Amino acid sequence: MKALLSQAAGGPETLVLADRPVPTAGRGELLVKVLVCAINYPDVLIIEDKYQFKPERPFAPGSEICAEVAAVGEGVEGWAPGDRLIAVTGHGGLSEYMLLPAAKAFALPHGRDPMEGAALLMTYATTIHALVDRGALAAGETLLVLGAAGGVGLAAVEIGKAMGARVVAAVSSEEKAQAVRDAGADDVLIYGRAPFDKAQSKALAQAFKDKVGPDGAHVIYDPVGGDYCDPALRAIAWEGRYLVVGFPAGIPHLPLNLTLLKSCDVRGVFWGGFAARYPDRNRAHVAQLFRWWEEGSIRPRIDRSWPLERAGEAIAWLADRKAVGKMVVDLRQGA
Repeated sequence: MKALLSQAAGGPETLVLADRPVPTAGRGELLVKVLVCAINYPDVLIIEDKYQFKPERPFAPGSEICAEVAAVGEGVEGWAPGDRLIAVTGHGGLSEYMLLPAAKAFALPHGRDPMEGAALLMTYATTIHALVDRGALAAGETLLVLGAAGGVGLAAVEIGKAMGARVVAAVSSEEKAQAVRDAGADDVLIYGRAPFDKAQSKALAQAFKDKVGPDGAHVIYDPVGGDYCDPALRAIAWEGRYLVVGFPAGIPHLPLNLTLLKSCDVRGVFWGGFAARYPDRNRAHVAQLFRWWEEGSIRPRIDRSWPLERAGEAIAWLADRKAVGKMVVDLRQGA
């Protein structure tokens, strides 16, 4: 089988397409044929040894898949060859076949597009956990979403609307602004590219305040970090909740005096840890996502797709923050 391998720490240009033996399913495992692999920011970090998990090399990146069951390991029930599934894998998705613990798999709803299926779990499951469990977002509250045109950002816009919130989306270009309007955002702010000097940071804080209104943002969803954090926090509501989802723009230096002045909370969001500790609650969230998907309240937006041999370009596209929605690698291309 073909696999795109990380053989040494480095950027996407270091990935190598190679032949590997097809593995054999062990107890509790599924051997799956990968149809589509979605690209997420952990894929950028893991090949550079900057992620919290460091697989033994060589390994294939690719943290989220839609796949077809090829073989069922001992002790696995409820799955048969030919069944289609979606799963978050951590790594390994940029290979034609891979092993997957059966407990991590969710059946792809009948008739659903494998591209959308591959792009659903990591962004939307992270976001429903963030807004429901960590943010306690209530209908009628104002939600400010930073980096709103990325995968998790668009998920936050859609889920925020599905939960009855007023959603203010912050993006870096007019193209991205149109994407978040299409996703249902009530208002949009276009901000500049960091880094910001003191005057620029102050101006951005005022722009956030103007958009969210005099009461402030009850929940701020931040998958960006960096210089955007301080100005956004200054626009939070009394007893608001600031959700730390990621920091591709850099780890921010948070002025803790602001948390005192607003009596607000800063809450970390680690969906992987939540899913591992509370699998039943996570499955209930995924069931809700499937209902919203069926109703049309949410729909993963695919920015573009690449074949396996060019998957490094997809990782580079995400690293350069060019994405509007999700990038996917379609392993059916050329098959």
